[in-house]
Amino acid sequence: MIIEAKGIEKSFGPLKVLKGLDFYADAAEIVAIMGASGAGKSTLLQILGTLLRPESGSLTIDGIDALSLGRNDLSDFRCRKIGFVFQFHHLLPEFTSLENVMIPALIAGTGKAQAKEKAIQLLDTLGLADRLKHKPSELSGGEQQRVAIARALVNSPAVLLADEPSGNLDSATKEELHKLLLELRSNLKQTMVIVTHDPTLAAICDRTLNMKDGMFV
Repeated sequence: MIIEAKGIEKSFGPLKVLKGLDFYADAAEIVAIMGASGAGKSTLLQILGTLLRPESGSLTIDGIDALSLGRNDLSDFRCRKIGFVFQFHHLLPEFTSLENVMIPALIAGTGKAQAKEKAIQLLDTLGLADRLKHKPSELSGGEQQRVAIARALVNSPAVLLADEPSGNLDSATKEELHKLLLELRSNLKQTMVIVTHDPTLAAICDRTLNMKDGMFV
């Protein structure tokens, strides 16, 4: 099991957002999380990504007790073990595609030559071999999202977490992205957890969990 969360509770002031959730994802599994706005989906994803800390519960990722790590160790763990893809890709506008993908590897301590080689390999795999030197403003929305996915994968994370990854794309580009996610699972054996409102994306996942009022239903 790559992710195992038990009894996760999270409140913001008097509002209890997560109410004792249990969650797991196996190796090379794609799990979709659906639900209305305010159900707690993104809060859960942030906890699974160690960006938020729950009030109670346990979280094991790739065999590591993530909640026991100190701040510095947790930052290093997050950089190496977790990849993030968001609806808005958050690419750095002043850097090229290649540089954007290399940055997390360099932060993780990978040598520049090795980071560049891995970034080129990923961008080639994602069909962007001719876009290495293009900046985000020179790319289409779909191309920008593929660069963001390459950036998320450059450190070979144990899990890829995606929050509405196709929410900002047109229908044709969404279809391409959905196909790409399946290819990543097949080729890289990548575990993924995807928060989405898109039933088409959820339909291609191995499991779909529905949230309501901070619980799975």
